[in-house]
Amino acid sequence: MADHTSPTLKNLEGAFAGESMAHIKYRYFAKICRAMGDEETAKVFEATADQEVMHAFGHLDLLYPAATLSPAKCLEMAIAGETYEYTEMYPSFRETAEQEGHHGAVSEIDQQIAESKEHAEQFAATLAKAAKRFAALARVEERHANHYKETLAKVKG
Repeated sequence: MADHTSPTLKNLEGAFAGESMAHIKYRYFAKICRAMGDEETAKVFEATADQEVMHAFGHLDLLYPAATLSPAKCLEMAIAGETYEYTEMYPSFRETAEQEGHHGAVSEIDQQIAESKEHAEQFAATLAKAAKRFAALARVEERHANHYKETLAKVKG
């Protein structure tokens, strides 16, 4: 995994965040344009949003090289991110919104807290299932290896 304290990698994280936000914002703008009957502008926003995703993936390739990842590592990082959201980030945001009287934001944040917790639980369940599958596969491979050893001993024998 890359050293995310590097200024270049911090810049890539910022660029990834910007490209990701642009993607969603342009999808939202397309939705607004389409609702107003402007299909042509909606399609321009959607095409640009698709390009923003590709830019974001390019940044992710540098931040999280595929050779350093596994399904388990991806799940662990996702669990950590979702857990941070529902235990620290959103509760802090909620407190501020409540203090400022932004009731719509409080309601939205409450939904996000619940969904982030649900996502973390889903990722954890998937990780547990994957661990069981891997353990079963390891037992099968061990049986195969033992069978080959026995066969080799007979051949040499």
